[in-house]
Amino acid sequence: MAHRTLAVIQRLPAGLSAALVLALTLGTLAAVALRADVGGGLTSGDWAAIRFTLWQAAASAGVSVLLAIPVARALARRRFPGRGALLILLGAPFILPVIVAVLGLLAVFGRGGLMNAGLVNLGVKPLSIYGAGGVVLAHVFFNLPLAVRLILQGWLSIPAERFRLAAQLNAPIWRVLELPMLARHAPAALLVIFLICLTSFAVVLTLGGGPRATTVELAIWQAIRFDFDLGRAALLACVQFALCAVAAVVAWRVTPVLGFGQGLDRTVARWDQSPWDWAWLTAVTLFLVLPLCLIVWRGVPALPGLGAEIYFAALRSIAVALAATALCLCGALALALHGGLFVTVIGVLPLAASALVMGTGLFLIVFPFVSPAAVALPVTIAVNAIMALPFALRLLAPAVADIKADYGRLAAILGLGPLATLRIVTLPRLKRPLRFAAGLTMALSIGDLGVVALFATPAQETLPLAMYRLMGAYRMEAAAGAALLLLTLALGAFWVCDRGGDRDADA
Repeated sequence: MAHRTLAVIQRLPAGLSAALVLALTLGTLAAVALRADVGGGLTSGDWAAIRFTLWQAAASAGVSVLLAIPVARALARRRFPGRGALLILLGAPFILPVIVAVLGLLAVFGRGGLMNAGLVNLGVKPLSIYGAGGVVLAHVFFNLPLAVRLILQGWLSIPAERFRLAAQLNAPIWRVLELPMLARHAPAALLVIFLICLTSFAVVLTLGGGPRATTVELAIWQAIRFDFDLGRAALLACVQFALCAVAAVVAWRVTPVLGFGQGLDRTVARWDQSPWDWAWLTAVTLFLVLPLCLIVWRGVPALPGLGAEIYFAALRSIAVALAATALCLCGALALALHGGLFVTVIGVLPLAASALVMGTGLFLIVFPFVSPAAVALPVTIAVNAIMALPFALRLLAPAVADIKADYGRLAAILGLGPLATLRIVTLPRLKRPLRFAAGLTMALSIGDLGVVALFATPAQETLPLAMYRLMGAYRMEAAAGAALLLLTLALGAFWVCDRGGDRDADA
């Protein structure tokens, strides 16, 4: 009886974490489904939003992967000073606040941006970043680096001995080695980016929004904030969940299968290098760095003029991020310690449920009882934690499995209980993935502009929402200062959380 009670106590944290995930994914979906105005059906505008959602996700994923192939190929066959820094830069857009990147892209490609200034000087009609083209451009900015990193792993998985053998046989590298590798890795990258773009909200909110550039998530937000048509919002949320669920399942199952055999991890000198490699690497570096440089350039003079409300919004963002990070790490650690197929399924669910769908469900649940604005920050904390959970779980679960395999039997022989094993054996060896997961969650939460846009009033606004309102009021100088502050907080939080990982790993 005592052993059974102890087993129940050990499973309790994982059970609570799983219950929270189920409540915020399937529970909110049930609330949405019960309120959905099925009888009213989808309007022509709703069908247009569905078509645009699928089109922009497919176009963004396709362009990102197509551009990533020559960039990843150049990185795979070139060794040069600064290559490591460029690889770090390719990871930055993933933790970069979306609203900050949008402002940077406006500084380059907007009406008063550098590109249009050059076109006007050449006598060419300026281009508009707003609409479908701007949405795809912003998504490529965020997802091109991710596609490069994913496809580069495929290139690096080809053993060096294969390249040497191809050289000896004078075989075409592209046809016999690289193209088969891309056939396995490119579809996986395409589907992952397609799923990310399906759930994009802040990009479409700032650069789209017109009748021809409205996604399902933006239509949900407009139905609640402008029309207060909860039935239509619920129906659209069901559609969005279905789209994300199908994409998530397909993306989860389509993983690259290694077929080249194992090599000896040697670095091979490639003889098939091309001068175009430098052109691609220079272009992608400028594309990523120039918007960030302009944010810093325009934001520094605006910092002294920011009002107190911006700094209060920044403090709220930090508080929300700290709470979301603590909740996410506790849940991910509990699920990783439990392990099993059930945990894998729980980790997939947040990928299928977008933040706006969860926010819509929670809005419908709390609206009859309290004002949604009263619970804006707690809801934002919970949703941010759940949305970051799959990434944290992917970082922690393999490390926990390795620790159990290496030290589990020894801990049992020494008679260590679950808490003692966690404190003495597991947590010291999880410092590096825990730090990285914490930094990732902090950065994503600080820069999130999602569910908070449904609930918050100016009294509860976070820094991304305050920055969006400044942009909407055409106060671009103040928005640039807020963007620099937000960028500093997001990158600083990631650095503070992750800075000791390498040092501790060597201890």
